[in-house]
Amino acid sequence: MTRTALQDLEAVIAIARRGSFRAAALDLGLSTTALSNAIAKLESSLGIRLFNRTTRSVSLTDTGQLFVDQIGPALQDIQAAIETARSRQATPSGTLRINAFTMAAREILSPLVLEFLRRHPDVHIDLVTEGRLVDIVAEGFDLGVRVADLVPSDMIAVSLGRKQRFAVVGSPAYVADHGKPLVPPDLLNHRCIRARLPNGALLRWLFEKNGRSVAIDVTGPITLDEASLARTAVLEGIGLGFFMEQDVLADIETGHLVRVLEDWTPPFAGLCLYYPGRRNPSAAMKAFIAMARAFAGTATSDRPRRGHTRSLKKPV
Repeated sequence: MTRTALQDLEAVIAIARRGSFRAAALDLGLSTTALSNAIAKLESSLGIRLFNRTTRSVSLTDTGQLFVDQIGPALQDIQAAIETARSRQATPSGTLRINAFTMAAREILSPLVLEFLRRHPDVHIDLVTEGRLVDIVAEGFDLGVRVADLVPSDMIAVSLGRKQRFAVVGSPAYVADHGKPLVPPDLLNHRCIRARLPNGALLRWLFEKNGRSVAIDVTGPITLDEASLARTAVLEGIGLGFFMEQDVLADIETGHLVRVLEDWTPPFAGLCLYYPGRRNPSAAMKAFIAMARAFAGTATSDRPRRGHTRSLKKPV
């Protein structure tokens, strides 16, 4: 089988997995046009139609589903063989694909990712940020970075150290005009920036003090789904906002934002790097995991997580 033919088969699997030519093209590092042309040529050479395509959706034909069911295991075996070969490399090389939400990516970018690239110039890192929780195996990622409580129980997790906190903040002008909430229910009398989660649900602001947990469905003049937009609205005095502490810490320290309800936002589980328990990880992946453990300053052995994870949602 030629290299081009193998790439075409991988493209079919990617489109079937993502349900979109555009999303699959991004995963494969191709243009949508190039991917569409490759599939058209493959369909022509096979004499079958693999996909039903409209302007709004892409789905496998019955024949296409049968084709994917048959080639999928074979491609997995080929990928396993490639990983076995890479695991025996003396020098880390190739591509590592990492999935993380935006705040986590910012936190690890300079001290971990960029430093890793300086030490291993033959490695390329594809770092994808998104708010939704993904199956990193099904989506073709090598590693993920999430808050510890959101790491799937069947993954191997490496703690990245520092715990996380939420922060409720407002502009000095807003606080001067409306006062400070003293307990979470006071937020019901304030204008708040509402946050929409990747699944479409509205975020409930979570608080805890002395073992008591409170979730508040805030109200306010605007709903946003991206932290930088919410930060701008808060800086402009539109209302109070609920953030990961790292996203607004510099604004608090410079006095551009005022923190409230700090005693109701204790630290919680920090970030973890996580990955499936592959038998033959590549040399690049092994080197990255080792560096992540050194970055965290811990010698704790990796181990599979046990039990169920808490349904703790990340604010935008």
